[in-house]
Amino acid sequence: MDKLSVMHAFRRIVERGSFARAAEDLGVSPALLSREIKLLEQSLGATLLTRTTRSMSLTDAGRLYYDEARGILGAVAGVETRIREGAGAVRGHLKVNASSSFGQTVIAPILPGFLEAYPDLRLTLALDDRVVDMVEGGFDVSIRIRPAMPDSALVARKIGRMRQRIFAAPAYLEKAGIPQAPKDIARHRVIGFLLADHLISWELHGPSGASMIDLDPQIRIGNSLVLRDLLIAGQGIGTLPDFVSNAPEARGELVRVLQDWELPAPEIYAVTASRLGMDAKVTAFLDHLGAVLRS
Repeated sequence: MDKLSVMHAFRRIVERGSFARAAEDLGVSPALLSREIKLLEQSLGATLLTRTTRSMSLTDAGRLYYDEARGILGAVAGVETRIREGAGAVRGHLKVNASSSFGQTVIAPILPGFLEAYPDLRLTLALDDRVVDMVEGGFDVSIRIRPAMPDSALVARKIGRMRQRIFAAPAYLEKAGIPQAPKDIARHRVIGFLLADHLISWELHGPSGASMIDLDPQIRIGNSLVLRDLLIAGQGIGTLPDFVSNAPEARGELVRVLQDWELPAPEIYAVTASRLGMDAKVTAFLDHLGAVLRS
């Protein structure tokens, strides 16, 4: 039995003074309504309505139930109204999770403008290079970068695409030589990203198709920003996402290795725990983030 639905029906019967008129309002048959009220009375162990062929009246228990039901239904309606009115407002507490490198290089620069646009918003930004439990952590949205999202109760929306390419410092290449083909990488000092699917095997795509390279990285790092800094320092060859490599490449601190080859492009996902539409604060945040990813 749906208690709120039956409560609503009981209130309508009392206020309309008739099963038939209440049933017409609710779009159900009087017989169905009568059965619902009988089940309600049985569950309460009390008679709520006395009925004759000509009249209907409330018992003392029925009067108490009606008064309380009216208050409960009014409170529920009030909550629903407040939620609907606030659904389009960017306020409340927004909790975001992302990897350290993406958070520092992509999200951090947009935060001043985002917070200035929505001064009533509270923000928690948690940076973690491992996948966290969104529900346990209470996050509204998690930014994840993966080739594909596994099936789960979470809802993943593609918001961008990342390019993953090979880099080294000019000084390292001058000393160790420049690879001319994918197979040459195995002869170099490789710095691997500890949390990547491609730590020990690179699937490179280029003009002649795909080429698989098996590797045993001498250095394994669990943070893309530390990996970037080691590459800049001339410690070896490694792969970097474009949001990490763009700035040092533009400054000449890193150069592309095997420019016609790169790893498969992972997708950037905004992951939420609810299958309902995103609320206003999540939408506003992703709009700001999307503008950067599209530029």
